[in-house]
Amino acid sequence: VRADQWAGFEWGSLLFDSTSEYSSRFWRAFRNTFVNSLYGLCIGFPIPIILALLFSEIKSDGYRSFLQVCAYLPHFVSTVVVTTLLTMWCANGTSVSPEGVIHKLLLALDMVEQDSTVLYYPRFFRPIYQISGVWEGAGYGMIVYLAAIAGINTELYDAAYMDGAGRWKRIWHITLPQIKPTVVTILVMNLGKILSISFEKPYLMANAVVRDEVQVISTYVYSVGLQAGRYDYAAAVGIFQSVVALVMVLTANWAAKKLGEEGIM
Repeated sequence: VRADQWAGFEWGSLLFDSTSEYSSRFWRAFRNTFVNSLYGLCIGFPIPIILALLFSEIKSDGYRSFLQVCAYLPHFVSTVVVTTLLTMWCANGTSVSPEGVIHKLLLALDMVEQDSTVLYYPRFFRPIYQISGVWEGAGYGMIVYLAAIAGINTELYDAAYMDGAGRWKRIWHITLPQIKPTVVTILVMNLGKILSISFEKPYLMANAVVRDEVQVISTYVYSVGLQAGRYDYAAAVGIFQSVVALVMVLTANWAAKKLGEEGIM
């Protein structure tokens, strides 16, 4: 196909062509992206809500402000710094760097070998990736929920207190129902990003041993588009990713409206 010709679906059809050299690699990257995002959604989505509920119950303003700063400060740490710290904590100990705390812990549990770094084990890579992601984003994500909680009418809490409702009953019957629209909106938006994993962290944490388990769509587009020079095929992958994200958002928004919520559109 020449540059001045309309290619149609030619490059996109390669995604579904089992004889294509790129097809198997793409679907592996698609599966890794979907699984990592799904784990991140299941693990990382409730934690900001829990943190917001806990922080809203702290009565001391100074103490609460200090803890909030500590909670969302990791969001502003560079991804390069985070991956460097993870690499150091998972190191098996060499003349260049000492043995990492994560490697020491897993070695004591007889789950790794002395001469092998933790990041060389595919079964440990995904938990480390997810836990570090929660550490980075949970504190910053709770700000939206704290704002929603701050907007709740305090007379509702006073009336529930006068009726004998304890702290947990006030949270369950007042706080959670009041922030439910915010939770649904954030959930719909997160479902739209289920195939969007940033390039930096998987690329920096990957190694030759676990590369097939780690490669996601963003790193796949980089390797195919920039390194291999297949810009046409890489563009088709990006369009496919956007179409799937649109379908996920529309489906989640439709389900939210069926459940009585407003959705996002």
